Amino acid sequence: MRLMTPWCSFLVFFFLLPVRDIASGAVHNITLSEPLFQNLTLVSSGQIFELGFFTPNGSENQYVGIWYKNLTPSRIVWVANRDSPLASADRSAKLTIGSDGNLKLVDGQQNIVWSTNVSVQSNYTVAMLSDGGNFVVKDKNSTEVWASFDDPTDTILPNMKIGLNTRTRERQVLLSWKNDNDPSSGNFTTGITSETPPQLFTWNGWTSYWRSGPWDKSTFIGIPEMDSSYHSGYALQQDPQQGTTYFSCDSDNNSFLAYASIPPEGILALMIWDYGSNSWLKSRAAPSNGCEVYGTCGPFGVCNSINSPICRCVKGFMPRSKEEWNRGCIREAELNCQKNTSRTPSTQVKKDVFVHMNQMKVPNSAEYLSDIGDVGGCQSQCMNNCSCLAYSYVSTIGCLVWAKDLIDFQEFSTAGQDVYIRVADDNTGEMSPGNPWKDQLKQDDTSEFTLFSFSSLLLATNNFDATNKLGQGGFGPVYKGMLNDGKEIAVKRLSSSSGQGMEEFKNEIVLISKLQHRNLVRLMGFCIEGEEKILVYEYLSNKSLDSFLFDSKRKAKLNWDTRFRIIQGIASGLLYLHRDSYLRVIHRDLKASNILLDEKMNPKISDFGLARIFSVPNFLGDSNLNTWSKFRRQQWIWKT
Repeated sequence: MRLMTPWCSFLVFFFLLPVRDIASGAVHNITLSEPLFQNLTLVSSGQIFELGFFTPNGSENQYVGIWYKNLTPSRIVWVANRDSPLASADRSAKLTIGSDGNLKLVDGQQNIVWSTNVSVQSNYTVAMLSDGGNFVVKDKNSTEVWASFDDPTDTILPNMKIGLNTRTRERQVLLSWKNDNDPSSGNFTTGITSETPPQLFTWNGWTSYWRSGPWDKSTFIGIPEMDSSYHSGYALQQDPQQGTTYFSCDSDNNSFLAYASIPPEGILALMIWDYGSNSWLKSRAAPSNGCEVYGTCGPFGVCNSINSPICRCVKGFMPRSKEEWNRGCIREAELNCQKNTSRTPSTQVKKDVFVHMNQMKVPNSAEYLSDIGDVGGCQSQCMNNCSCLAYSYVSTIGCLVWAKDLIDFQEFSTAGQDVYIRVADDNTGEMSPGNPWKDQLKQDDTSEFTLFSFSSLLLATNNFDATNKLGQGGFGPVYKGMLNDGKEIAVKRLSSSSGQGMEEFKNEIVLISKLQHRNLVRLMGFCIEGEEKILVYEYLSNKSLDSFLFDSKRKAKLNWDTRFRIIQGIASGLLYLHRDSYLRVIHRDLKASNILLDEKMNPKISDFGLARIFSVPNFLGDSNLNTWSKFRRQQWIWKT
């Protein structure tokens, strides 16, 4: 079976509408001399779609609509006269081409119930139905003068578009049925916003109900299922000069059956036709959980559907009301940049800091700064502007900043973006750049290491792009990076969800600063900025030993000579840790994934986050004893 790409049907929900009064014949076009009567249907050339008169169960009204032909039960995908129904008792109604060339639905009294109402040069026009479900009117030159695809009801089909023109104020949106048996206009609308970058939105009346997050040239980044590796037929064209924004999902030669619509309850869903079971399959609905409903946790509230309760406040904020989370969160302390500091000496003015949150659905109401071309510029722009409350640099979009309350803020378990929120340093503790243990790390014990800025590591790793990810450990992910001088590095980033991350971070810096051996990985430096805790190592091109041992193809490179050299190197490193170094260390986490290999397959032991010192050698001289005492004092400082 061939299925529509999983998100390309994202906008789909179907109605199970039994249609009565099945027509007794079929035609392939409508002309001035050949109208469509109630006993006939208009059928596409490939017998895929059908147009005709229908009456929903329990209704006294009659409509003209389009549905998939030969599928049971019927699925209505377009309705002409949704808000101008015919009486079901009217047996003389017809759909015809009028004398002005327009398509018209007239009742038994010859009153015009519905019309295409477009400017036509000639009355010699013809209406026909395509295999893609597009009902079109063409003139004598076969030029399309009107199309149902430009006037959608509740459903979008492949190759159909929704969008808007800000100059003409024309909009193509999906508007739900009132209920399952009444196709008149309902409460829910789905459409594309005109902002840059655009978003897909569902509104309940005038109230926001769901949004997709910004478009990044290939996906909507607020939908985790759509990632950078996803190949689909999505297209979004935006022309600021013309004022147009249109979104579509293209297919090839109508090779699958799929459609999407907004049902009366407002939940978009993905539906594709399964030829094996001869039924529609639902792939995804939106919103699919409470966190996807717009603004569930209110301003500066963060929603995570797997937590209980699902709402919490951004660090530095507190709930306005724990009983009414939709009221959101308020600051625990006023921003320092907003305080009146005219009487305060500049040396005493505290700076604000930025709380880092990763794997986030970026909030609504972002401002796109098109002239900022890198993450460092985005960071500086926000830091130097007190009205900037948050920023995010999305590699596929650019710099996004927020000057309004952060609303519809959601935390994902996978995918998502890094967002940095401005808070007063009074409430940040270890986020403050001046915390004591950071200053202690700058002392002589670690003076040989480089203290990297966070912005330099963002640039080195291309904003921690997923394509640069080398692996994932309990401490957090490791990324490949390149410094300005061309030197390759491995960047280990402390995960905010790591319960032992801080202790591992401190332990590794201090231990590696004391241990130097050719079979131990070399630490080049670290970064402590805001909530970021990052270790920077030498980059080893062959990655870890497990990537060879457990890969059937790469395993062949481990001949006996190579294996023996690796065993010797590991043993030499362990001998140094256990006997020859002036600090005797038990690694406690030695495994294949923690044995890294350089370009010559020489092994280096890594990851000392769980290592422990178990004794001091008896042969320590006075200078080494002083170093040992200093190390123990530093451990005591951290513990207190």
